[in-house]
Amino acid sequence: MNNLKLVHTLFLFLGIFMSTYGFSASMPLDAIPQDEVYADTEPIEKRHFDDFKDKYSGDEFIYERTINNSGWWTRFKQWLTDVFRSLFSINSDAKAADITDLVLKIFYVVIFILVVFFIVKAVLNKEGKWVFGKSSEKSIIPVTDIESNIHEADFKSLIASAEKDNNYRLAIRYYYLWLLKQLSQKGVIEYDVEKTNSDYYYEITSKNIKDGFSYTSYLYNYIWYGEFDIDQNQFNKAKTAFHLFFESVKP
Repeated sequence: MNNLKLVHTLFLFLGIFMSTYGFSASMPLDAIPQDEVYADTEPIEKRHFDDFKDKYSGDEFIYERTINNSGWWTRFKQWLTDVFRSLFSINSDAKAADITDLVLKIFYVVIFILVVFFIVKAVLNKEGKWVFGKSSEKSIIPVTDIESNIHEADFKSLIASAEKDNNYRLAIRYYYLWLLKQLSQKGVIEYDVEKTNSDYYYEITSKNIKDGFSYTSYLYNYIWYGEFDIDQNQFNKAKTAFHLFFESVKP
């Protein structure tokens, strides 16, 4: 038993000795042989670069972008962000930038709605051809108003003005509205801007008037809605047909 205690005591002292003076101690510097240390005594060569700043001054060598060297759109958005930040006393640049993005999105939507609105309005005003490329006749718009006020319109003056401008299609349009005006005044039809040629045709009871109306309606549909360009000779033939019809409906 005493021998066992003695062995434990020896191992204890041995461990203390090794931890203090053994493997944990580093070799002192003066123990390194001096002949193993190499000292570089060669002269240092100083290198020179010609036109260094000129060669590396292009945009491709700018790695940090600032507002000043950014595009106009970025500068505009930054300016708008600064305005919102100052206007609403916003302390965060990120929040001000979010407001700017939201305002710009709303602006894009409003512009899109306005464009769609004007296109639809032009189509409803029978100017769709002007919107989509082909030039339309500017005189179509007043005709739309005249349709609602045929009893106050001076068709002789309107036709004379259209003929002077060689706008024969428009002149035929006026002739047809003038025809409806006379039939309405004589009680042959009841004029309504929403009615069609067929509606008027079935209202007419007289066979002679119905036949004449059928032919003049054909000329009107062919020339006006068919959008065929007619020359003066063709116009004169259609004009004669309308005048003959006017004579037939006189009392």
